Amino acid sequence: MPKENKPKPICKILTVDDQMGIDSFFYEFFTVRNYEVFNALNGKEALKIVEKEKPRIILLDINMRGMDGIETLKKIREIDKDAVIIMVTGVKDEDTIQKAKDLGADDYITKPLSLEYLDKVVLLKFMNLQLKDLNKELGNI
Repeated sequence: MPKENKPKPICKILTVDDQMGIDSFFYEFFTVRNYEVFNALNGKEALKIVEKEKPRIILLDINMRGMDGIETLKKIREIDKDAVIIMVTGVKDEDTIQKAKDLGADDYITKPLSLEYLDKVVLLKFMNLQLKDLNKELGNI
């Protein structure tokens, strides 16, 4: 059988949500778009994946058992200050939104999700990362 020529994934994405089924949904949604997807069901798992895999984009829920999304956000920022972190949550409280942004969240999307909007936000964040990388490269020439 001929070996399938799959294109190299364009970016690593980590999804962090303890709701059953969300992990497989996000996995399917983003792998079809040629992202390499990692899933974590809690903050501890997420931190291990961030350290090992260095995802460029992280979709992070706030309400999770154990370590919540705000605490996970703080700890991710200690490990990786450059990853794009998008809070994807049902929490619509202005204080929580502001706290997440103050701690380094790059965006905040509330559930129920518009998949078209989520797709556009992730693609835009990826393109911004590419521009940053290019600027760094050009600065080193």
